[in-house]
Amino acid sequence: MTKPADCRLYLITPPALDDLAGFGHALAQALEAGDVAALQVRLKDMPETVIAAAVDLVLPICHARDVAVILNDRPDLAARLGCDGVHVGQSDTPYAEARRLMGRDRMVGVTCHDSRHLAMEAAEAGADYVAFGAFFPTDTKDAPTRADPEILSIWQETMETPCVAIGGITIDNARGLAAAGADFLAVSAGVWRHAGGPAAAVEALNREIALGLTER
Repeated sequence: MTKPADCRLYLITPPALDDLAGFGHALAQALEAGDVAALQVRLKDMPETVIAAAVDLVLPICHARDVAVILNDRPDLAARLGCDGVHVGQSDTPYAEARRLMGRDRMVGVTCHDSRHLAMEAAEAGADYVAFGAFFPTDTKDAPTRADPEILSIWQETMETPCVAIGGITIDNARGLAAAGADFLAVSAGVWRHAGGPAAAVEALNREIALGLTER
């Protein structure tokens, strides 16, 4: 992703989409409620048919609103399904192979946990963004590391490759990460499980991001 002038939301789907039509409706409302840069389809260990159905659902909803669709883990499937990018972890497909499969015109993002060394390696190899985290406790995924917001500040001051903050981000803690220097805030449960609904969460998160940017 291009490094934004400020900080933007990067949504991640719930880990399972039992009601695709219902999710599509909620997604459309959420994307109408405020600025969102990307949606990552993250359906770990799901059959390809399930992932393909989810991508087929979200692509037109997202593209109609200039939101990129990124698939987790599977560059082969991301390329085949027409996704705008893929996100790979340290134990997934290596960056070089992901780039080969995706080509130069689509995005490849890389999980770097709490390591500037891993992030610099990914950036130097050509990754479109690096992801740091988890910053807060999360039950959305297993998070082997806990990152300090300082890593965002250091990265912002020294590197051009965009950085994504991920892990346990909610309305209550988003402001500090935006202030620290995140280019994108990746949020899953903080949107889809928000008591007021996803649209209200996106609206509130954008407010908190704006407040955080005034503190940079």
